[in-house]
Amino acid sequence: MRNRLLSGPYLVWMALFTLIPLVIVLYYALTDSATGSFTLSNLAALHNYFPIFLRSVWLAVVSSMICLLLGYPVAWRIAQARPSRQRFLYMLVMLPMCISFLLRTLAWVSLLEDTGIINNLIRALGLRPLPLIRNSGAVVLGMVYNYLPYMIMPLYTVIMKIDRRLVEAAQDLGCDGRRVFLKVTLPLSVPGIVSGITMVFVPAVSTFYISQKLGGPGTALIGDVIESQFKAAYNPNLGAAMSLFLMVLVLACIAVMNKFTGEDERVATV
Repeated sequence: MRNRLLSGPYLVWMALFTLIPLVIVLYYALTDSATGSFTLSNLAALHNYFPIFLRSVWLAVVSSMICLLLGYPVAWRIAQARPSRQRFLYMLVMLPMCISFLLRTLAWVSLLEDTGIINNLIRALGLRPLPLIRNSGAVVLGMVYNYLPYMIMPLYTVIMKIDRRLVEAAQDLGCDGRRVFLKVTLPLSVPGIVSGITMVFVPAVSTFYISQKLGGPGTALIGDVIESQFKAAYNPNLGAAMSLFLMVLVLACIAVMNKFTGEDERVATV
Protein backbone atom coordinates (compact mmCIF):
# COMPACT_ATOMS: atom_id res chain seq x y z
CA MET A 1 0.00 0.00 0.00
CA ARG A 2 2.83 2.38 0.89
CA ASN A 3 4.57 1.72 -2.44
CA ARG A 4 1.38 2.60 -4.28
CA LEU A 5 1.13 5.88 -2.41
CA LEU A 6 4.75 6.72 -3.21
CA SER A 7 4.14 6.05 -6.90
CA GLY A 8 1.08 8.30 -6.91
CA PRO A 9 2.85 11.54 -8.00
CA TYR A 10 4.59 9.67 -10.81
CA LEU A 11 1.30 8.19 -12.03
CA VAL A 12 -0.36 11.61 -11.95
CA TRP A 13 2.59 13.09 -13.87
CA MET A 14 2.42 10.35 -16.50
CA ALA A 15 -1.33 10.79 -16.88
CA LEU A 16 -1.14 14.57 -17.28
CA PHE A 17 1.90 14.87 -19.52
CA THR A 18 2.01 11.54 -21.37
CA LEU A 19 -1.31 9.69 -21.54
CA ILE A 20 -3.62 12.68 -22.01
CA PRO A 21 -1.45 14.25 -24.77
CA LEU A 22 -1.33 10.86 -26.53
CA VAL A 23 -5.11 10.61 -26.39
CA ILE A 24 -5.41 14.13 -27.85
CA VAL A 25 -3.00 13.28 -30.68
CA LEU A 26 -4.95 10.08 -31.38
CA TYR A 27 -8.25 12.02 -31.40
CA TYR A 28 -7.03 14.63 -33.88
CA ALA A 29 -5.41 11.99 -36.10
CA LEU A 30 -8.68 10.06 -36.42
CA THR A 31 -11.12 12.94 -36.81
CA ASP A 32 -12.05 15.38 -39.55
CA SER A 33 -10.97 18.99 -39.11
CA ALA A 34 -14.30 20.40 -40.31
CA THR A 35 -16.91 18.18 -38.67
CA GLY A 36 -14.94 16.34 -35.98
CA SER A 37 -16.28 13.00 -37.20
CA PHE A 38 -14.27 9.79 -37.31
CA THR A 39 -12.15 9.39 -40.45
CA LEU A 40 -9.05 7.60 -41.72
CA SER A 41 -8.35 10.18 -44.42
CA ASN A 42 -5.55 11.77 -42.38
CA LEU A 43 -3.73 8.47 -42.15
CA ALA A 44 -4.42 7.72 -45.81
CA ALA A 45 -2.81 11.04 -46.79
CA LEU A 46 0.49 10.01 -45.24
CA HIS A 47 1.59 8.20 -48.40
CA ASN A 48 2.14 11.63 -50.00
CA TYR A 49 4.88 12.26 -47.44
CA PHE A 50 6.51 8.84 -47.65
CA PRO A 51 9.70 10.20 -49.36
CA ILE A 52 10.14 12.67 -46.50
CA PHE A 53 9.73 9.85 -43.97
CA LEU A 54 12.39 7.86 -45.81
CA ARG A 55 14.74 10.85 -45.92
CA SER A 56 14.28 11.42 -42.19
CA VAL A 57 14.99 7.77 -41.37
CA TRP A 58 17.99 7.67 -43.71
CA LEU A 59 19.65 10.79 -42.30
CA ALA A 60 18.96 9.57 -38.77
CA VAL A 61 20.58 6.20 -39.56
CA VAL A 62 23.60 7.88 -41.15
CA SER A 63 23.98 10.18 -38.16
CA SER A 64 23.71 7.24 -35.76
CA MET A 65 26.40 5.29 -37.60
CA ILE A 66 28.76 8.28 -37.67
CA CYS A 67 28.17 8.87 -33.97
CA LEU A 68 28.98 5.20 -33.34
CA LEU A 69 32.22 5.38 -35.32
CA LEU A 70 33.28 8.56 -33.53
CA GLY A 71 31.87 7.77 -30.11
CA TYR A 72 33.14 4.22 -29.59
CA PRO A 73 36.88 5.11 -29.59
CA VAL A 74 36.18 8.07 -27.32
CA ALA A 75 34.17 5.96 -24.87
CA TRP A 76 36.81 3.23 -24.91
CA ARG A 77 39.61 5.74 -24.29
CA ILE A 78 37.74 7.30 -21.36
CA ALA A 79 37.08 3.87 -19.86
CA GLN A 80 40.80 3.01 -20.07
CA ALA A 81 41.94 6.21 -18.33
CA ARG A 82 42.64 6.60 -14.62
CA PRO A 83 39.56 7.29 -12.45
CA SER A 84 40.51 10.93 -11.86
CA ARG A 85 41.08 11.50 -15.57
CA GLN A 86 37.87 9.65 -16.44
CA ARG A 87 35.83 12.22 -14.55
CA PHE A 88 37.60 15.06 -16.35
CA LEU A 89 37.15 13.50 -19.82
CA TYR A 90 33.53 12.66 -19.10
CA MET A 91 32.96 16.27 -18.06
CA LEU A 92 34.41 17.43 -21.40
CA VAL A 93 31.92 15.18 -23.23
CA MET A 94 29.03 16.60 -21.20
CA LEU A 95 30.19 20.22 -21.37
CA PRO A 96 28.60 21.10 -24.76
CA MET A 97 25.24 19.91 -23.43
CA CYS A 98 25.33 22.73 -20.88
CA ILE A 99 24.89 25.15 -23.79
CA SER A 100 21.48 25.66 -25.36
CA PHE A 101 20.66 23.31 -28.23
CA LEU A 102 19.56 26.31 -30.30
CA LEU A 103 22.80 28.20 -29.70
CA ARG A 104 24.91 25.18 -30.63
CA THR A 105 23.03 24.84 -33.92
CA LEU A 106 23.24 28.57 -34.67
CA ALA A 107 26.98 28.42 -34.02
CA TRP A 108 27.32 25.95 -36.90
CA VAL A 109 25.28 28.29 -39.09
CA SER A 110 27.79 31.07 -38.48
CA LEU A 111 30.60 28.67 -39.33
CA LEU A 112 29.12 27.10 -42.47
CA GLU A 113 27.12 29.86 -44.16
CA ASP A 114 28.32 31.36 -47.43
CA THR A 115 29.70 34.41 -45.62
CA GLY A 116 30.65 32.44 -42.52
CA ILE A 117 33.97 31.96 -40.80
CA ILE A 118 35.12 28.93 -42.81
CA ASN A 119 34.29 30.38 -46.23
CA ASN A 120 35.84 33.72 -45.29
CA LEU A 121 39.07 31.88 -44.47
CA ILE A 122 38.86 30.06 -47.80
CA ARG A 123 38.39 33.38 -49.61
CA ALA A 124 41.37 34.82 -47.74
CA LEU A 125 43.46 32.00 -49.22
CA GLY A 126 42.32 32.97 -52.70
CA LEU A 127 40.11 29.91 -53.16
CA ARG A 128 36.50 29.58 -54.21
CA PRO A 129 34.02 29.25 -51.28
CA LEU A 130 32.42 25.87 -50.71
CA PRO A 131 28.69 25.02 -50.43
CA LEU A 132 28.87 24.00 -46.79
CA ILE A 133 25.28 24.72 -45.80
CA ARG A 134 21.72 24.04 -47.04
CA ASN A 135 22.45 20.40 -47.88
CA SER A 136 22.12 16.95 -46.34
CA GLY A 137 25.75 16.92 -45.24
CA ALA A 138 25.23 20.00 -43.08
CA VAL A 139 22.12 18.45 -41.52
CA VAL A 140 24.02 15.26 -40.68
CA LEU A 141 26.87 17.34 -39.25
CA GLY A 142 24.45 19.18 -36.99
CA MET A 143 22.87 15.92 -35.82
CA VAL A 144 26.23 14.31 -35.11
CA TYR A 145 27.50 17.32 -33.18
CA ASN A 146 24.37 17.64 -31.05
CA TYR A 147 23.72 13.95 -30.39
CA LEU A 148 27.25 12.51 -30.13
CA PRO A 149 27.27 12.68 -26.29
CA TYR A 150 24.18 10.46 -26.26
CA MET A 151 26.25 7.78 -27.99
CA ILE A 152 29.33 8.16 -25.79
CA MET A 153 27.51 7.98 -22.45
CA PRO A 154 25.94 4.49 -22.74
CA LEU A 155 29.04 3.11 -24.47
CA TYR A 156 31.28 4.36 -21.68
CA THR A 157 28.96 2.90 -19.04
CA VAL A 158 28.93 -0.55 -20.64
CA ILE A 159 32.65 -0.66 -21.45
CA MET A 160 33.43 0.28 -17.85
CA LYS A 161 31.53 -2.79 -16.64
CA ILE A 162 33.48 -5.27 -18.79
CA ASP A 163 35.42 -7.61 -16.54
CA ARG A 164 39.12 -7.04 -17.11
CA ARG A 165 39.76 -10.68 -16.27
CA LEU A 166 38.07 -11.68 -19.54
CA VAL A 167 40.47 -9.49 -21.49
CA GLU A 168 43.45 -10.88 -19.58
CA ALA A 169 42.24 -14.45 -20.17
CA ALA A 170 42.00 -13.80 -23.91
CA GLN A 171 45.53 -12.35 -23.91
CA ASP A 172 46.84 -15.37 -21.97
CA LEU A 173 45.31 -17.63 -24.62
CA GLY A 174 47.36 -15.90 -27.32
CA CYS A 175 44.95 -13.28 -28.70
CA ASP A 176 46.52 -10.06 -29.93
CA GLY A 177 44.94 -6.66 -29.40
CA ARG A 178 42.74 -6.83 -32.50
CA ARG A 179 41.35 -10.27 -31.68
CA VAL A 180 40.76 -9.32 -28.04
CA PHE A 181 38.70 -6.38 -29.24
CA LEU A 182 36.73 -8.42 -31.81
CA LYS A 183 36.19 -11.49 -29.60
CA VAL A 184 35.73 -9.93 -26.16
CA THR A 185 35.35 -6.15 -25.95
CA LEU A 186 33.08 -5.58 -28.94
CA PRO A 187 30.57 -8.41 -28.23
CA LEU A 188 30.28 -7.41 -24.56
CA SER A 189 29.72 -3.77 -25.49
CA VAL A 190 26.82 -4.51 -27.86
CA PRO A 191 24.19 -3.45 -25.28
CA GLY A 192 25.86 -0.04 -25.10
CA ILE A 193 26.00 0.16 -28.89
CA VAL A 194 22.29 -0.60 -29.15
CA SER A 195 21.41 1.90 -26.41
CA GLY A 196 23.57 4.57 -28.03
CA ILE A 197 22.05 4.04 -31.47
CA THR A 198 18.57 4.27 -29.96
CA MET A 199 19.39 7.46 -28.04
CA VAL A 200 20.75 9.10 -31.21
CA PHE A 201 18.24 7.75 -33.72
CA VAL A 202 15.09 8.75 -31.80
CA PRO A 203 15.80 12.51 -31.57
CA ALA A 204 17.49 12.59 -34.98
CA VAL A 205 14.54 11.11 -36.88
CA SER A 206 12.13 13.62 -35.34
CA THR A 207 14.31 16.74 -35.35
CA PHE A 208 13.25 19.89 -37.17
CA TYR A 209 15.37 22.82 -35.95
CA ILE A 210 18.65 21.41 -37.27
CA SER A 211 17.21 20.83 -40.74
CA GLN A 212 15.64 24.29 -40.77
CA LYS A 213 18.87 26.09 -39.96
CA LEU A 214 21.45 23.90 -41.72
CA GLY A 215 19.34 22.35 -44.47
CA GLY A 216 17.58 23.64 -47.55
CA PRO A 217 14.27 23.11 -49.37
CA GLY A 218 15.39 19.65 -50.50
CA THR A 219 16.39 18.49 -47.02
CA ALA A 220 13.09 19.00 -45.18
CA LEU A 221 12.49 16.28 -42.59
CA ILE A 222 9.25 14.94 -41.21
CA GLY A 223 9.66 17.11 -38.12
CA ASP A 224 9.60 20.19 -40.37
CA VAL A 225 6.42 19.00 -42.08
CA ILE A 226 4.71 18.30 -38.75
CA GLU A 227 5.62 21.77 -37.49
CA SER A 228 4.30 23.37 -40.68
CA GLN A 229 0.97 21.58 -40.26
CA PHE A 230 0.49 23.18 -36.86
CA LYS A 231 1.78 26.63 -37.89
CA ALA A 232 1.82 27.58 -41.58
CA ALA A 233 -0.77 25.24 -43.10
CA TYR A 234 -2.67 24.85 -39.82
CA ASN A 235 -3.96 21.36 -40.37
CA PRO A 236 -3.56 19.89 -36.88
CA ASN A 237 -5.40 16.72 -37.85
CA LEU A 238 -2.89 15.82 -40.55
CA GLY A 239 -0.04 16.92 -38.29
CA ALA A 240 -1.37 14.67 -35.53
CA ALA A 241 -1.57 11.75 -37.97
CA MET A 242 2.07 12.31 -38.94
CA SER A 243 3.05 12.52 -35.29
CA LEU A 244 1.16 9.30 -34.56
CA PHE A 245 2.88 7.46 -37.40
CA LEU A 246 6.29 8.79 -36.37
CA MET A 247 5.59 7.75 -32.78
CA VAL A 248 4.72 4.22 -33.88
CA LEU A 249 7.88 4.11 -36.02
CA VAL A 250 10.07 5.22 -33.12
CA LEU A 251 8.43 2.78 -30.69
CA ALA A 252 8.93 -0.06 -33.18
CA CYS A 253 12.63 0.81 -33.51
CA ILE A 254 13.00 0.97 -29.72
CA ALA A 255 11.26 -2.39 -29.34
CA VAL A 256 13.61 -4.00 -31.86
CA MET A 257 16.65 -2.44 -30.20
CA ASN A 258 15.54 -3.56 -26.74
CA LYS A 259 14.99 -7.09 -28.00
CA PHE A 260 18.57 -7.30 -29.23
CA THR A 261 19.85 -5.67 -26.04
CA GLY A 262 18.02 -8.18 -23.89
CA GLU A 263 19.41 -11.12 -25.86
CA ASP A 264 22.97 -9.77 -25.64
CA GLU A 265 22.68 -9.21 -21.90
CA ARG A 266 21.44 -12.77 -21.35
CA VAL A 267 24.32 -14.15 -23.42
CA ALA A 268 26.85 -12.04 -21.50
CA THR A 269 25.61 -13.34 -18.15
CA VAL A 270 25.74 -17.03 -19.16
